[in-house]
Amino acid sequence: MRTYRVIAGLVMVAVVDTAWYLFRPELLFVNRAVNEALPEATAMATPAPATPHIILSAGRFHSVAHESTGVATIHQFPDGRRIVRLTEIETFNGPDVRVYLVAADDARDNETVTRAGFVDLGPLKGNRGDQNYEVPQGLDYEVPQGLDIDQYGAVAIWCRRFSVNFATAPLQPEQKNLEAAAH
Repeated sequence: MRTYRVIAGLVMVAVVDTAWYLFRPELLFVNRAVNEALPEATAMATPAPATPHIILSAGRFHSVAHESTGVATIHQFPDGRRIVRLTEIETFNGPDVRVYLVAADDARDNETVTRAGFVDLGPLKGNRGDQNYEVPQGLDYEVPQGLDIDQYGAVAIWCRRFSVNFATAPLQPEQKNLEAAAH
């Protein structure tokens, strides 16, 4: 009888540890704020007048599975780098939350993200604040050479562990968003 209790206790500990690892319930109560500045353009080898970066597109997040707010913008720098910038982001925290560029105009559900295709920009740095994500330039085997940013019409906050779309920001060319971002 004693052996049975020891084995049952060990099994219970393993089950609780596994459940804790999968669901990470402590993250429900922890907010992580990140306040990154937009990176500066890299210096050119020859002195030349500074060329400012341009904003290619922007959009406001709408909630899908979890209440979320904020703005996503895609910036292009003179050296060719592109940055997805999330500003004033507020979303749910969870395990393995990622930032995706989605090959769709919008994603109001989980299936649209998986069906349309996406580029994983990396883990969400914090569920609040301002943060930057570099868009790969085709050096990663998962990203096609010469990634055509125009094919990606949305930015999603995605929980990879549970395949859940927390929120999506449909992107519009910069000119259309100047009025919307001002309000």
